[in-house]
Amino acid sequence: MVDDRLLTASASPHVRTRDTTRGIMLDVLIALLPALIASVVLFGFRALAVTAVSVGCCVLFEFLSRKAMRRPNTIGDLSAAVTGVILAFNLPASIPFWMVVFGALISIVVVKQMFGGIGQNFVNPALLARIVLMVSFPKAMLASWPTPFAWKDASTADAITSATPLAILKSGDGTLPSLFNMCFAKAGCLGEVCAAALVLGGLYLMIRRVISPVIPLCFIGTVGVCMLLYGFTKGENAWTFALYELVSGGLLLGAFFMATDYATSPISIKGKIIFAIGCGLITSLIRLFGNMNEGVSFSIVLMNILVPHIDRLTVPKPFGMEKVKKEKKAEVKAS
Repeated sequence: MVDDRLLTASASPHVRTRDTTRGIMLDVLIALLPALIASVVLFGFRALAVTAVSVGCCVLFEFLSRKAMRRPNTIGDLSAAVTGVILAFNLPASIPFWMVVFGALISIVVVKQMFGGIGQNFVNPALLARIVLMVSFPKAMLASWPTPFAWKDASTADAITSATPLAILKSGDGTLPSLFNMCFAKAGCLGEVCAAALVLGGLYLMIRRVISPVIPLCFIGTVGVCMLLYGFTKGENAWTFALYELVSGGLLLGAFFMATDYATSPISIKGKIIFAIGCGLITSLIRLFGNMNEGVSFSIVLMNILVPHIDRLTVPKPFGMEKVKKEKKAEVKAS
């Protein structure tokens, strides 16, 4: 009897998945939804307007830049929408809308499309846009933090501002919110005011296997260890100090949603660990000894730049491949 079955040989990858870029980006948007709802509750519809402008401009700039470069349109993969939400989450609710437009232009056109589009950018687009905005407009980005729930009093909403917990921790001036408020309602950028919402979104991504827990755990864990050691050396309540540092600023937002970006993070587990520890160390150094209160954006961007080198040093050896000794290489060259 003749077997009619054929043996099909094909190039790698041999492992297939039903995951698509659009599906992954949709999961990220769902994971960001709790933090978006929290920001609207705390800062009113101004937060929703900032997010809408950011997302709309990112999608528009992607559409126009792809047209200008005569490349296939990619707005359907939702990556521009994700960049828009993450960019908005790195901005205060009081920022002028024209600055949001400028940030979207930087993130989509300069950082993403000029380097080839999705998967080709060497740093996180939203983070680099935030850094450009901080350097260009420090007053709007760093000196104006609306107080949560101040929007309910329309007569004073524009005038009520407060220091972020990181600023209070750094200077020692002012009263810190309770740990409960730190987890649910504090001053800061749209995406960092509710730590509980960010953890909820991060858990969703891990359950859906969109992200690996390696980078978030190593990133947050490194910052926690550094803050504990610093607290012990200063004779403070080290555990309380470390907890405040972990739920303050953009650490959770960066660890779950920005450091885990596929295009700008290492491939191997060992590389992810090195990358995340590096992010945690740089974040801690900037927070403790730098002139700025926050260091998450700078740490992730700096480690993004090192990712190609990390990948080269940590690339796993293919199965069955033997490492060629240097002596044999020298003999081949000599012959």
